Amino acid sequence: MAVSKHGGAAKKKAAKKAARKSASFETRASLAPQDEGIGVARAPQDEGIGVAAAPQGERGGADREITKDAIFHYVYGVLHDPVYREKYALNLKREFPRIPFYPDFWQWADWGEALMKLHIGYESVEPWPLERIDTKDEKAARTGAKLKPVLKSDKDTGVIRLDSETQLTVVPKEAWTYVLGNRCALDWILDQYKEKTPKDPTIREKFNTYRFADYKEKVVDLLMRVTRVSVETMKIVEAMRVVPRS
Repeated sequence: MAVSKHGGAAKKKAAKKAARKSASFETRASLAPQDEGIGVARAPQDEGIGVAAAPQGERGGADREITKDAIFHYVYGVLHDPVYREKYALNLKREFPRIPFYPDFWQWADWGEALMKLHIGYESVEPWPLERIDTKDEKAARTGAKLKPVLKSDKDTGVIRLDSETQLTVVPKEAWTYVLGNRCALDWILDQYKEKTPKDPTIREKFNTYRFADYKEKVVDLLMRVTRVSVETMKIVEAMRVVPRS
């Protein structure tokens, strides 16, 4: 099949332009001034990342490979940065986040990795030692009625009331400050385990079988673990607040 001279020339021109662009990037990366704190890290080619320049902070960068996981951890860490979230609060509500490139890439990547381990593995972390107080509900015991679910928290006193008999106390203040959306993680759990009456009469009669009492011990354990996650998360977040960003 014949190829026009014009089409062949256009393809050659595009190929040369792509080659020059690639060579230019390679040269800029390899000649980055060392006193600028820029280290060159070559990611494995099967990661589809190629050559990337990473800032060297106190944790170093030249001897570590920038992988897709490292980039994901960095982004996850930056999205928890309290200074970034406060400064761009309005923007984050109406558009996709724009991720800044902080001087110490690996510090933020390590923070992001630590946060991910906490948030993904929340069911396996060590439970926080909340104090459980069980006070017998005399009225329920006397009438044979079931315990009344409460599932409410009081941030001022650090108390979580589960039902008419059980409450968890000594909830640390830091646990209330880890917010997901418009409320803290502990309140999300309490809301998810509340007994709710379906409006549809058929569903209410035949399928409304959930009872908090059946999951009470599971919720106690979950609240203790999420308290641990919340406290550890806020430790990392507060450490972020004081590091330089330029």
